Amino acid sequence: MIKILKNFFAFCGERYRKKFYASIVLTFLQALFEALKIPAIWVMVKALIEDNVTGKTCLTCLGIMFVSVAGSGFIKTKATMLQTEGGYGTCAMKRMEIAEHLRYLPMGYYNANSLGRIMSVTTNTMQNLENVATRVVMIVCSGLLTTAVITVMVIAFDWRIGLLLCVGLVIFFAVNSSMMKASAAMSKQKVEKDSALVSRVIEYIQGISEVRAYRLTGSQSRELNKAIDENENANSSMELRLIPFMTVQSFILKAVGTLITLLSVLLYIGGTMELITCIIMIISSYIIYAQLDAAGKYSALLRTVDVCVRQAQDILETPQMDIDGENAVPASCDISAENIGFAYEECKIIDGISLDIPEKTTTAIVGPSGGGKTTLVNLLSRFWDVDEGRVTLGGRDVRDYSMDALMRNYSFVFQRVYLFHDTIANNIRFGQPDAPMEAVIEAAKKACCHDFISALPEGYDTVIGEGGASLSGGEKQRISIARAIMKDSPIIVLDEATANVDPENEAELMQAVEALTKEKTIIMIAHRLKTVRDADRILVVDRGRIVQQGTHDELMAQEGIYRGFIQGRQKAVSWKL
Repeated sequence: MIKILKNFFAFCGERYRKKFYASIVLTFLQALFEALKIPAIWVMVKALIEDNVTGKTCLTCLGIMFVSVAGSGFIKTKATMLQTEGGYGTCAMKRMEIAEHLRYLPMGYYNANSLGRIMSVTTNTMQNLENVATRVVMIVCSGLLTTAVITVMVIAFDWRIGLLLCVGLVIFFAVNSSMMKASAAMSKQKVEKDSALVSRVIEYIQGISEVRAYRLTGSQSRELNKAIDENENANSSMELRLIPFMTVQSFILKAVGTLITLLSVLLYIGGTMELITCIIMIISSYIIYAQLDAAGKYSALLRTVDVCVRQAQDILETPQMDIDGENAVPASCDISAENIGFAYEECKIIDGISLDIPEKTTTAIVGPSGGGKTTLVNLLSRFWDVDEGRVTLGGRDVRDYSMDALMRNYSFVFQRVYLFHDTIANNIRFGQPDAPMEAVIEAAKKACCHDFISALPEGYDTVIGEGGASLSGGEKQRISIARAIMKDSPIIVLDEATANVDPENEAELMQAVEALTKEKTIIMIAHRLKTVRDADRILVVDRGRIVQQGTHDELMAQEGIYRGFIQGRQKAVSWKL
């Protein structure tokens, strides 16, 4: 229990850990005020036994009780506020810390780890810590400290009752330890099933078109239903497994309280305990374990807190790419790769590629699906780090730049565009959040999207759905180009940016691409003849190697993949219905 609390406090960071430590000190003071009830009762019982109840006695008893209740209530409020601020503040800080950490993880991390798991950690896990951890830490600490203070006070009254009380605590904590062990494995399973459920729900929603088209609803959606059932079973099993332990804990506390009453009466009858002490012990037996009973029941949730902390730490401890280079400006935008290699797990993706891309030239990368085109571009722009060789920008290894300094030189337009749930204006100025509206409109005009934006009911203030769901594919693509124009980086990476655009939008999209790429260094992955043939250089990538390179005319004069690729496209264009 103590180890889990220490891990949690370490996770909180210095700022919020101090709030928890301060709240524990206040909780100890609260326990002292709670313990004042016993002296208050002692004053009144003593006066009753001696038949000496006076106004002064009543005022003394009332005064001590008032100090106990008022002091306890006031300090509990302060302690609760500190613990609440600590819990919610910690989770807000960790969410931002995780988001910042994710920015600099290699892209391969997202292949190995499902979106559902990452989202579960930042939502479910953090919410568990916000709601459960704060309450559990408060109740457990309060229960332990209050019981400790009252135990010391009981020992001061009579060591024999104090000894019985300590024996009861030992038995209680032995059962509690068993409950914590039982909770350990089940808490891990519960959190894993929560993550799996989030993952399946996201998968189901993202694939809702296929779900409807293939009628994968109700009982047909087996994976989702299975995740729901397993989540329900994990939560129910945990509750059912822990209930017997909680019942035994409560029984022990009540049994020891009964034994304290019985022993006190026997000691009084035997003449070894004064009547007043006997009465105080009997009354105390009903309040000694009140706080500990609640702490014992909630302590089972400490394992869930521990698992949640470990899940968040797993992400934060995932090694980032080396991002601590210099905040340098490259001497030029020449890009080179020197015998680079890259493998994903055991599979070699890029195998000994060397190339040079002079600045302000256009390089097209083509080749069979799965040949390594996108991976090569990711390595050139340092979305991943090479396993062998090196990539340079301006003659300098890209790993020598800080990540932010390096990314200032690149703008990206991907085949699959992601727009944020925000206004169109804010999506365009994403790379420059303080840019004036005039600059936003100018970028939109260059990207050929000003007209359709202006036709919307709220124009540039129109809030688009998450992922740009309320816009067509061509509209989203043009907004992403406007965003890249806004950033105005010297190197443009186009990853099949025009692959899925319908014919009526193609002319405007190509015009937008031309505005974006003017006087820039261009690296493009493309399958369309129009976007490939005018490139200064074409690289044909297959099985992780460059198997052909040259201009369009040079490659058409050779036997190989490129000529077959172009001839296949030309035949497809000539087909008539």
